[in-house]
Amino acid sequence: MLQDTPRGPAAAPVVTPNRSGLVRAFFASLTGTALEWYDFAVYSAASALVFGDLFFPSEDPLTGTLLAFSTYAVGYVSRPLGGIVFGRLGDVIGRKKVLIATLVLIGAATFLIGLLPTHSSIGAAAPIALVVLRFAQGVGVGGEWGGAVLLSSEFGDPKKRGFFASAAQVGPPAGNLLANGVLAALGALLTEDQFLSWGWRVAFLISGVLVGFGLWIRAKLEETPVFKAMEAEQARPEAPVREVLTRQPRALLAAILSRVAPDVLYALFTVFVLTYATDELDMSRGSALAAVLIGSSLQIVLIPLAGALSDRVNRRLLYGCSAVGAGVWPFVFFGMVDGGSWGLLVLGVIVALVLHSLMYGPQAAFIAEQFSPRLRSTGSSLAYTLAGLIGGAIAPLLFTALLGSFDSWVPLAVYVAVTAVVTITGLLLGRDADAATDEDAELVAQASA
Repeated sequence: MLQDTPRGPAAAPVVTPNRSGLVRAFFASLTGTALEWYDFAVYSAASALVFGDLFFPSEDPLTGTLLAFSTYAVGYVSRPLGGIVFGRLGDVIGRKKVLIATLVLIGAATFLIGLLPTHSSIGAAAPIALVVLRFAQGVGVGGEWGGAVLLSSEFGDPKKRGFFASAAQVGPPAGNLLANGVLAALGALLTEDQFLSWGWRVAFLISGVLVGFGLWIRAKLEETPVFKAMEAEQARPEAPVREVLTRQPRALLAAILSRVAPDVLYALFTVFVLTYATDELDMSRGSALAAVLIGSSLQIVLIPLAGALSDRVNRRLLYGCSAVGAGVWPFVFFGMVDGGSWGLLVLGVIVALVLHSLMYGPQAAFIAEQFSPRLRSTGSSLAYTLAGLIGGAIAPLLFTALLGSFDSWVPLAVYVAVTAVVTITGLLLGRDADAATDEDAELVAQASA
């Protein structure tokens, strides 16, 4: 039977991965997560650009933006529910079934947002319905990440987990790139009135087509070799949430804290930067979106490269050095862009997202390696979603509130620096991969025999 404490180096057999299954799993993990993050990212961008006016009208634009970002936070608050429900199911019924269910949930919620009447049509019912659908989005994303990471990483050589697990990590920048690209195209093709009237809805309605494509890919997949071996040994947990909390609390804490700085840095340079550039630097919506678009496009390549690099060097060291850089960079960035230069804005976003990539690429493997295989879906999902509550959920709100209260970027930079310290603490609490790698190798070999 499988144990919660992985075995030592002597147990590791030679693994020959199923190449065709590995390629399909990598592609399904990447595309499916990208589609779900398209849905999540298009909402994030719309929160910064249009939802304040359409669903939370106020004489003070800052108040409307703050309220819109509150619904952005709801998507993070609901993630732990998705992590608990779908993470548990991933350890009990399998990774594949969970990934299909989460894709349907988030896609349906996003499509319905595109059909919602605004505040001017139905009054307070509009923002209430928006919050409900945003909650559903968050539940879907909360259940998606852990399964997507395991889908690709559990098909391949565990010694290359950094690269294979990064497939799911490419999803957010790819989805962000697609979402901002669609919004930028609509902004360029439509007048301001057309965009506010109906143009923003197109970006949400496109989700229906994308989800159909994602379901077609995921329906063709097999279950991961690691989960098949767990089934064969009848080692699936009966109460995985309780087991994670009681048997692996340090692993959970390390995984949660390690995520905080990447989430906050990403929220600053892909979400709040849109508001800062338009309101504080007097740039156009299109210019701000273009800056994020350029940085996100580079991440599609940088994240898997960072994951592969973490397979060759110490994963925690690479992650930690990048967290230090993330804590310092905002102090440089805000000083750079004070003059309103678009070129410096682009440079600042690129550097920030490079640092984010160097943390985000190794992150999925690092978190998965903290947990034993039989609790990995639950543990990873809980860590991902709970970290979102103290990281990405409140970041845009705090950025907006701090800027409004102090009329200075310095508190924003200090906030990011504090989160970098939190992440470094999590990395110090965590462990390196050798033992977990050996146990996975044995399971993959058993499933292939």
